[in-house]
Amino acid sequence: MTVRPIRYLGDPVLRKPARKVSRIDDSIRRLIEDMTESMYAAHGVGIAAPQIGVPLRVVVIGLPDEPPFALINPEVIKREGERRLDEGCLSVPGYRGHVTRSVFVTVKALNEQGREIRVRSEDDLLAQALEHEVDHVNGTLYVDHLDAKTDLVKLVPAGAREEDDE
Repeated sequence: MTVRPIRYLGDPVLRKPARKVSRIDDSIRRLIEDMTESMYAAHGVGIAAPQIGVPLRVVVIGLPDEPPFALINPEVIKREGERRLDEGCLSVPGYRGHVTRSVFVTVKALNEQGREIRVRSEDDLLAQALEHEVDHVNGTLYVDHLDAKTDLVKLVPAGAREEDDE
């Protein structure tokens, strides 16, 4: 397993819809392992293959106290309701934004064995992560969901004063 560098906002790979995975083989399973290691090394709860420079429709989600899982060729097939959330992204470090996400989300995908699965979640971090990561494989970042530029907030490191940043 290898920790791969995260691609940042401005990298063209993040803005192009990723290609569908046509065959799940050892190279895809190695990619999933690398994505999982990279996600944990960056202290994230989700990562999409384009975020490590691979233009494939593969995402990994690893919520606190839960085993990580992969979704291959994920697509949101149902969403309901709206809620405002504070959101960040490994590809936009140092910032958080207020975005609107769905309350209820259902995603259809393949698992690592190539079986179709559905993941449903309501009003929690998993629902948010599902939408966020599927956005990534569609070439969309959370900053695209901001209502206004003022909804993006620069984080101030612990112990630093805001004046130090000017």
